[in-house]
Amino acid sequence: MIELYTWGTPNGRKISIMLEEVGLPYTVHAIDIGKDEQFAPDFLKISPNNRIPAIVDTEGPDGAPISVFESGAILIYLAEKTGRLLPAEPHARIAVLEWLMFQMGGVGPMFGQANHFIKFAKEDVPYGKKRYRDEAMRLLGVMDRRLAEIDHLAGDYSIADIATCPWVMRAEWYDVDWAQFPRVKQWCDTIGARPAVQRG
Repeated sequence: MIELYTWGTPNGRKISIMLEEVGLPYTVHAIDIGKDEQFAPDFLKISPNNRIPAIVDTEGPDGAPISVFESGAILIYLAEKTGRLLPAEPHARIAVLEWLMFQMGGVGPMFGQANHFIKFAKEDVPYGKKRYRDEAMRLLGVMDRRLAEIDHLAGDYSIADIATCPWVMRAEWYDVDWAQFPRVKQWCDTIGARPAVQRG
């Protein structure tokens, strides 16, 4: 059984989608980040960076419970546990890991900052809005060019797509002109229609 500690953010949704895709049983524990529940001492034992998501696998690699924090690490852990959505073949595996890191180091932080400055900042910061929205648009362009060549970010559907699509869905918040990124829109709509993604 997987104990999932999460909230309804793009990073949180990655893991519930992954769990639905691989068919592992799980229980959800809501961590209301609007009420600072991520700072509770019990949660910090699981997630020392006081961020969601985090999991506890009651049947870890040696049969004992293991906790895992950081969404990318959780996706890799679950993929390796189930043998799904992260290929073993070296060339295919490195492609998935490249695009997963693209999300972790680029899409997540830049889209997150764009979301913050455009939707949540308590004061208007035009520089912040422009800087992070421009970078989000650049990253969408990278993805659109990639998806002109291939159906999914790393070839077959993988943890790279699961990690990235929830962030792209939030791009609606800052008035993306999808006519500029039609392949990204089609890719994300296709992923969003998957039953496991909808359940997740």
